[in-house]
Amino acid sequence: MDQELYKKAEDLQNYLVGYATSDNYGSYDYQELRTALLSNPITKDLVPNFVKKSRDIGQFWAFIKHKFAHYQERRTFLWDEFRPLLEKIETLAENPVSESMESTLKNIDIENVKSIWMKITKRREEDPEGAITAARSMLESVCKYILDEMNITYSNKIDLPELYKMVAKNLNLAPDQYTEEIFKQILGGVQSVVQGLGALRNKLGDAHGKGKGGPKPNSRHAELAINMAGSISLFLLETFNARGLNKKEVFE
Repeated sequence: MDQELYKKAEDLQNYLVGYATSDNYGSYDYQELRTALLSNPITKDLVPNFVKKSRDIGQFWAFIKHKFAHYQERRTFLWDEFRPLLEKIETLAENPVSESMESTLKNIDIENVKSIWMKITKRREEDPEGAITAARSMLESVCKYILDEMNITYSNKIDLPELYKMVAKNLNLAPDQYTEEIFKQILGGVQSVVQGLGALRNKLGDAHGKGKGGPKPNSRHAELAINMAGSISLFLLETFNARGLNKKEVFE
């Protein structure tokens, strides 16, 4: 879950409840909180309509004081209005890939992947095509990061499946490096998923133009691509870190 985003939504709710009931409403900046939630693609459609219409706290007061005469009515109304917004942000915590990825990226100096992950988080519902393309780009960036850290050269024209195979081989994750069938099947399955991600991006992403009547992805397609790319990226990064394969240990 985006703790900062959740706090902004909760702070705005508590501020308005306090303001509407002459209770202690703190020193929050209404306009700053409102702008943060309306500018975020994850939350903007769930911001209560009266917040969208009230550009400052004075306009909110003019709205709420005429709508309900009693404080408890105002509290109940505001809690109910903010519930969908808060519940939406809470559901983001139910995706273990998202939480694990955010945790892993905090400890790795890999700014381009962090930037892509932020784009994915914002696009997954509002722009599924962009999220699918970004998910594929993130996995490609992770592969290149690992190869760069290991001082292994690669062509800039190499496609994602071949790039992944290079990484897998150097991390001892290639299917042909194992004799036990179960490991060969699992690692071969990962290679197939990587191949599928490239195909999914070509079919449903926004990297290529589409003809009239072309397929349009929705949020569930984006979620599939994000979870696949995120899981494989985490697997590679954690394997890389666990084996201590950095420049100093491998090349000195």
